[in-house]
Amino acid sequence: MVITTAHISPIMSLIAGVLILIMPRLLNLIVAIFLILNGLIGLGVLRWFHM
Repeated sequence: MVITTAHISPIMSLIAGVLILIMPRLLNLIVAIFLILNGLIGLGVLRWFHM
């Protein structure tokens, strides 16, 4: 299976959800990182790194 930018957002959501369940005190940090990465992926900035 080839992972494209369309697959990265759902994978990030699953990882963030599991981390929030395990460590609820880190909710703000996890949500902030998720939103920043999701925004960068949406803008196409991460394509410059050949991901």
